[in-house]
Amino acid sequence: MRRFAGSGVMLGCVLLVAACSSGQGGGGDELQVVDNPVAATAPVSPVPEASPAGTVLVPGNVTAMASDPANRVLAVAADNAVSLYRLDDLGATPVRVPVDGPVERLTVSQAERDLGSGLLASIPTRGEVVWIDLPGGQANALSVAGQPVDAAGDGPDMLVAVRDRKAIDVLAGGNVVKTITGELYSADQIVQSGNQTVVLDRLRTAVFAVDVPDGKVREGLRAGDGATNAVADSYGRVLVTDTRGGALLAFSTAPLLLRQLYPVPGGIYAIAYDNQRGLAWVTLTERNEVVGFDVRGGEPVEKYRFPTVRQPNSIAVDEQTSRVFVGSATGEGIQVIQP
Repeated sequence: MRRFAGSGVMLGCVLLVAACSSGQGGGGDELQVVDNPVAATAPVSPVPEASPAGTVLVPGNVTAMASDPANRVLAVAADNAVSLYRLDDLGATPVRVPVDGPVERLTVSQAERDLGSGLLASIPTRGEVVWIDLPGGQANALSVAGQPVDAAGDGPDMLVAVRDRKAIDVLAGGNVVKTITGELYSADQIVQSGNQTVVLDRLRTAVFAVDVPDGKVREGLRAGDGATNAVADSYGRVLVTDTRGGALLAFSTAPLLLRQLYPVPGGIYAIAYDNQRGLAWVTLTERNEVVGFDVRGGEPVEKYRFPTVRQPNSIAVDEQTSRVFVGSATGEGIQVIQP
């Protein structure tokens, strides 16, 4: 059964009321799926039945990927390092930037700081966010109290999601100038859509609007049964993968409302967005597949489906060429697909 714009708006409004009137951790909280929530993770992949589409670069246990179309760089985190590949010459030796631990997320940032714009690598086990200049690769580590799992540029500031502290730190010049907390169980990913900021809470499987200037976490909405990853599209929405529920969700941000719920079986997990073509690319870890959906209309329309490397937990897109990059978390390397 598919639910689209009409039913999505109704569901969003119901849960919005519940979120505004609820407290943390206990009965009556309709944003909490179970009494003792556990964050959803990527389903374990079987041995692939088909050869991966496209080509596969060097092997490695990929933990995160990001593509920077402006600097023509593909950033890949694996084996306690971030490798910077040239998008226009993937066969060339990448710039290798060693880091102090496994990177959970890579984000391309345009924040205006003394260090300049570049790549943000979040390392929760070390309490660090590493700034990596692009395309050169010069790195500078910033210490963050707790477990920083995601970071994003916000004009002159940097926003850092700190999972264990259930908070978003606002940094300026490398210093924490504000800490934003609210009805979060964990702060796992920051998504910026225009001038709107949304935080994904995996433990509560919900999304929350964040008022950065006022320093407040505002309204929240349930995001399926086990949300894992999110990305902004070019229509003012945040797209979320509901891994447990097997669905692709679309939320408007002003106001925060659930607009679409589209079933996607197979262990939907990682997501990337091609702004030039309006394509949302998602990985299906239970099937070792990647699927491209056209999300420009009233419901997603499948346009592409390819077999992948085993355990496709990471994905990135080169908007200039439409190439898709899939990273294996079991050592099978980086897959390059030209749709």
